Amino acid sequence: MEFLVLILIPILLGVWAQIKVSSTYNRYVQVASRGHITGAEAARFVMERAGIHDVDIVPIGGKLTDHYDPSNKRLALSEENYAGTSLAALGVAAHEAGHAIQHKVGYAALNLRMALVPMTGFASQSLNVLLIGSIFLPFINFYAVLPIIVLLYMVLTFFQLVTLPVEFDASKRAKEELVHLGIIQQDEMVGVRKTLDAAAWTYVAAFITSLGSLLYYLLHMLGSRD
Repeated sequence: MEFLVLILIPILLGVWAQIKVSSTYNRYVQVASRGHITGAEAARFVMERAGIHDVDIVPIGGKLTDHYDPSNKRLALSEENYAGTSLAALGVAAHEAGHAIQHKVGYAALNLRMALVPMTGFASQSLNVLLIGSIFLPFINFYAVLPIIVLLYMVLTFFQLVTLPVEFDASKRAKEELVHLGIIQQDEMVGVRKTLDAAAWTYVAAFITSLGSLLYYLLHMLGSRD
């Protein structure tokens, strides 16, 4: 029952979230905005209004690979969103521009998330080694490394928790700026809102999955002590 509730159901939620964001994006990437402004132009307009003029906007390969790199002040948009004029492209581009604004104003949650990135990367790699090693390597005893596994999941879960306000705030900024700047009309917001809301579910699912795994291994650790 623990495995079903804490591991399997969160995994299924994650799969559902990925399907939802993919299907919603595929739907609204086919709906062109009336203003015919590209995603790259929208991101530039949103950032310029916030007084940001030193962030490079570049196209990258892949689908939904869009991201903002605060270390290099680079906003990367997938080619479909960089040159696209769809409601989905504008929503995603403005969302990433929202992260650039967060960086400029010193948004606390983003700063914390950036500080956690090195620790999270180490935790993720170490976790894979311990979980796989405890299965295939006889010298790694699962119950001996269980406290470490729990600690690593605590780091990952906290990172996912901090990610939630960062992503929600970026989407909120995107929705406001797109209408305020006249990039899209109010009645076009439906497509933008549904695209960004669907994407938000992937972050919620990631947090729930991480939290479920943390609780699962924590219960195992407490049970082993009993």
